[in-house]
Amino acid sequence: MKFTDIFIRRPIFSVCISLMLLLLGFNALKDMQVRQYPEMTNTVITVTTGYYGADANLIEGFITQPLEQAIAQADNIDYMKSSSELSKSTITVQMKLNTNPNDALAGILAKVNSVRSQLPKEAEDPTVDISTGSPTSIMYIAFSSDVLNSSQITDYLERVIKPQLFTISGVAKANLYGGIPYAIRIWLDPKRMAAFNLNAEEVNQVLQANNYQSAIGQTNSYFTLMNGTADTQASSVSNLKDLIIRNTKGSVIRLGDIAKVNLNKSHDVYRAIVGGKEGVVIAIDVTPNANPIIVAKAVRKLMPDLQRNLPSTIKMKIQYDSSQAINESINEVIQTIIEAAIIVIVVISVFLGSLRAVIIPVVTIPLSLIGVILLMSIFSFSINLMTLLAMILAIGLVVDDAIVVVENVHRHIKMGKSPFKAAINGTREIAMPVITMTITLAAVYSPIALMGGITGSLFKEFALTLAGAVFISGIVALTLSPMMCSKMLKVQTSPNLFEQNIERCLAWLSQKYDRVLCNVLNKRGVILVFAALVMVSLPLMFKQIPTELAPKEDNGVVIMVAKAPSNVNLDYIQANMSLVEKIISNQEGTLEPLTMVGVPSSNQAFGISPLLPWSQRDKSQKQINKLLSKQVKEIPGVAVTTFQLPELPGAGGGLPIQLVITSTASFENLFAIGSSVLEKMKHSPLFVYSDIDLKYDSATLRLRIKKDLAGAYGVTMKDIGSTLSTFMSDGYVNRVNLTGRSYEVIPQVIRKLRENPEALANYYVKAADGRFIPLSSLIDAKVVTAPKSLPHYNQLNSISISAVNAPGTSMGDAVKYIENLANTELPKGYSHSYLGEARQYINEGSALYLTFLLAIAIIFLVLASQFESIRDPLIILISVPLAISGALMALDWAHLAGLASLNIYSQVGMITLVGLITKHGILMCEVAKEVQITQGLSRIEAIKYAAAVRLRPILMTTAAMIAGLIPLLNAVGAGAAARFNIGLVIVAGLSIGTLFTLFVLPVIYSYIAQQHEALLKVDD
Repeated sequence: MKFTDIFIRRPIFSVCISLMLLLLGFNALKDMQVRQYPEMTNTVITVTTGYYGADANLIEGFITQPLEQAIAQADNIDYMKSSSELSKSTITVQMKLNTNPNDALAGILAKVNSVRSQLPKEAEDPTVDISTGSPTSIMYIAFSSDVLNSSQITDYLERVIKPQLFTISGVAKANLYGGIPYAIRIWLDPKRMAAFNLNAEEVNQVLQANNYQSAIGQTNSYFTLMNGTADTQASSVSNLKDLIIRNTKGSVIRLGDIAKVNLNKSHDVYRAIVGGKEGVVIAIDVTPNANPIIVAKAVRKLMPDLQRNLPSTIKMKIQYDSSQAINESINEVIQTIIEAAIIVIVVISVFLGSLRAVIIPVVTIPLSLIGVILLMSIFSFSINLMTLLAMILAIGLVVDDAIVVVENVHRHIKMGKSPFKAAINGTREIAMPVITMTITLAAVYSPIALMGGITGSLFKEFALTLAGAVFISGIVALTLSPMMCSKMLKVQTSPNLFEQNIERCLAWLSQKYDRVLCNVLNKRGVILVFAALVMVSLPLMFKQIPTELAPKEDNGVVIMVAKAPSNVNLDYIQANMSLVEKIISNQEGTLEPLTMVGVPSSNQAFGISPLLPWSQRDKSQKQINKLLSKQVKEIPGVAVTTFQLPELPGAGGGLPIQLVITSTASFENLFAIGSSVLEKMKHSPLFVYSDIDLKYDSATLRLRIKKDLAGAYGVTMKDIGSTLSTFMSDGYVNRVNLTGRSYEVIPQVIRKLRENPEALANYYVKAADGRFIPLSSLIDAKVVTAPKSLPHYNQLNSISISAVNAPGTSMGDAVKYIENLANTELPKGYSHSYLGEARQYINEGSALYLTFLLAIAIIFLVLASQFESIRDPLIILISVPLAISGALMALDWAHLAGLASLNIYSQVGMITLVGLITKHGILMCEVAKEVQITQGLSRIEAIKYAAAVRLRPILMTTAAMIAGLIPLLNAVGAGAAARFNIGLVIVAGLSIGTLFTLFVLPVIYSYIAQQHEALLKVDD
């Protein structure tokens, strides 16, 4: 091909093309965004509806089901789950990946509003929140004080800190944990109310009528306006105390006569423990399309201003920042890129010997890496762990084409030609193989770019970045490299000692290879049997290797979830979690833990234990997690499990493995089936922890009203319900304005008067004749067990079994066991699904296998068009299973040490291996084809000649690629496991695959290769 001549004849033109790539790449770099992963939108919408005092069954029937039926009609819903419990309905809607969050929010909000009129009028309006569904927030900021209580701290945070945090772009929510907002608490005295002939309904009516928010408008005279305001609302605690409840014949009864009124906690539902003391924590969540790194950086930038204005009585500290692990991981990868480049340069220097020859392929590295940033910018890619990983692999790849050009030109120089003539002839000779190799390697990634789901979102930028780098390296190899060869390579009559030694070693290696290859071709049957055995063994090796979606990384944090008996309060959980905190504090390598009591549900606790940076601790996150898991199990009061964060975004909250069983059957039947499955899982060694979310262990006070007796007294069901709701629930009746903030007004009896069923004797209702009847005389109280919450999944009754797989147990093995268990244990009418990391594994675990086959098909078509043959591409692709066998052998060995598995990273490594190993076959078969056409050689003679000629470039490119991946095998920190997996597959597969290719491919070629002849010429 003669088009390369122009670049050799016009050196300034060649240099300008490369400098243009360099300048445009640097210009694009300054605007590139840095992220952990490629941008993907995980949208979770939560609809929460409060109905104070309502039991779970009432919430389920009158709130959850109408809302679910409406929400299910929205577009792009992946799944929907809900929980109906005392006083609250929570519906969580997981949208499909990359759904527009604003459209999703608007759609669901419209569906919620469409059924608002069907909900009980006493229920609060549903609140709709949007988030990413991550199990943790991106940052936790702790506030504590030795003087102020948690509610006082919360009041300051609500007024001063939260408004400033919401000025940061990308902040979706700033959740407060541990601090309960203030409310005006009215502690009613039922006996004094009865003595004054007052019932609960009358008190509520007076509060609503005399604490009234009025909007009186303005006066309007001929020329002036005056805005009007009227103090119809209580403006202080004393105002409420003095509120007149009744005035009978000059006898005034005020609220203070029948209740104690004070400013106190509204609802004691959350607590936070920071450093062994109660505090308040702000958890910052980002919007679905925000960049956590940028948001965390902006929060840290704001911290000095917050600290400067903070009262001296409040202490502030960033307790956990997830972006730190991300930034350290990115820095590690950047360092790996530098290390890989240095190692590749050293290896090339050893093979080429001459400094002049080394410079030519080395120049390709910065040109390709900077040039590909221009392509990344055009496609709106970001600098993230995946694109940086692509650049690491690219370092060994981009020098390949230049090495092949330099080696071929150098070969022509040794034949006696001038450097200029050698560059012309050598580049013409090698141009087509270089183009074919570039197209082949770029084409192998095209199926990945077309994938959907989280795997496609993750690896699209990886694939196109790597393909782009290879494409640019091909341009450089055919434009700049030939020109540099013509200018820099010299005819050396007296090479130096180092070059002589290198040449001597390579010549000796070539002679040995030629001799061994001749022996192999004389015993081709043995080689065929060997190749057949290797291919037959592939399925067996695949089965031996454990599978998972992604390997566990060291993210510098351990997560804890504790579950207490359903009937205990926050004091009980807090006391037990203090013991957990002591265990963590005594563990080497951990930092101060953070615990939130009452999260995610009232009988649970959620904890975060940040770890020291990797360089400052001896134990890995996996080791610390294992130690903590063993120690916290000894705490008898609560069941605590420790686990690591999900490796990929979009897994959602909860434990790694969540089996959801659904049915239209009753919750009692679901509980029986779920308990049976749970019992078998508990006896399996595959799991260290398992539990269900539906339990009949919550003490429920069931009241049976004597309706005939109540009717005889003239007491209505509304009277009884209103009395119970006012005295026992903590629902608010209205709000008051105190110093510019609104606070709920909550009437209730003191805790002592609602501790047990006997307290009902202190409650009174008003009969038709004006007498006050003890409520206990109209009610039979019975304590029964019932579920704390009633869960749904996709509108069906459900029970979820959550589990943590044991150390050494892969996600694939755990899911396979559960799948077999579900198929045998679930009767007709019951179905199952998965949540958490298990759902990701089910949906994505085998996605790359089809992509692998598609990549091979694309390469076959590219090669068939290049060689104008069906047979030659088949010969070249013979090397693929040989290389895969090497990769599987390495994975099989590494998994015994717990270092590797068959996951999406190792699978992408195998797809990369397809492109790499076929380059060897292309180099050999292209030469064999040419000598068959030009010299009329037989197939055996042609492949022997081609193997001898292409041995050096094959060894050099293989060595360069392997050398560039050595830093991946020594990776540490977050993302190290992924880099190790992909590096191990390519290094092992390429090493063993190259060895097999050098001997097996010539044998296969000698049998089935096409006897090439020159294409027929047609006269014009």
